[in-house]
Amino acid sequence: MTAEITSQPLVFELPAPDISAWRDGNTGTEGVWHFDSGVPGRHVMLSALVHGNELCGAWALKGLLEAGLRPVRGKLTLAFCNLTAFDRFDPQSHDASRFTDEDLNRQWLDERMDAGDTNERRRAAALRPFVAQADWLLDIHSMHEPSAPLLLTGVQPRNLQLARAMRSPEHIVVDAGHKDGVRMRDYGRFGLGDAEGGDTRSLLIECGFHGDPASRAVAQDQCVRFLEQSGVLGADALAQQLPGWRLPDAPRQWALEVTGPVVATSSAFRFVAPYTGLEVIEKAGMVIGDNDGVPVTTPYDDCVLVMPSVRQARAGVTVVRYATRRPL
Repeated sequence: MTAEITSQPLVFELPAPDISAWRDGNTGTEGVWHFDSGVPGRHVMLSALVHGNELCGAWALKGLLEAGLRPVRGKLTLAFCNLTAFDRFDPQSHDASRFTDEDLNRQWLDERMDAGDTNERRRAAALRPFVAQADWLLDIHSMHEPSAPLLLTGVQPRNLQLARAMRSPEHIVVDAGHKDGVRMRDYGRFGLGDAEGGDTRSLLIECGFHGDPASRAVAQDQCVRFLEQSGVLGADALAQQLPGWRLPDAPRQWALEVTGPVVATSSAFRFVAPYTGLEVIEKAGMVIGDNDGVPVTTPYDDCVLVMPSVRQARAGVTVVRYATRRPL
């Protein structure tokens, strides 16, 4: 019989940013800002608050706006995404503001957005033109559990190459997304193979635990690295306008290639140990959890656990993903 490990309350230390001065945007779509240098170059988009309790990205975008950052070539779009969910944020019950009706980061199918029958589908439809027009996308998130940052590339080699060029964070997740819906970073051209996707790039950064102030520093660092690689601003201009934002490079980088998910069959799913992510389980067949009475075991030796959490556990929800690991 497996031991039951339940989620313990976590202290939420990162305050909610006041984005009231930036709420309207300048595009006619609430929360969306767009700047055009008038010089040929890439159209870069940075998105935050896809989940209303993931504050680090909102802090980063607010900082970019307060600094008056403008592209010197190409275009820059900054989007505060799920504002309705963010408006409900309560640090004492932060999971309740993840979304209002359903996960915004699973609605990036045209038929779902066109249906417009939930808050998140309507908001995705409003954001869709900006995502469709962007060439490069950095989607900023945080995690249910304390963990080291993870940069998610999808399966396209061009995104993995960009992650390597950014030189941080240490752990790069190569994955195909989720069965219950399409993420923003996989929408349209971003989800195409290298031959069809051309110059597009899309990354999703998980900056650490939602309530950890360190997640804000990771979000700021990733914005600087992404903008530099995109070419909309140079390294010197970014350092001058955003002093202190760039953190030290990772000492090394690992590619974590996701091989499959563990999907809960009910809210009764439990792990047998307090996993928080990046644990390497040495042997195949080791029991790591109980899925409503069914033992959950590792499928191969040296299996890495990616973002294990039962805080959102219910039927159909991924509670952990398995990955192999190799140095970049």
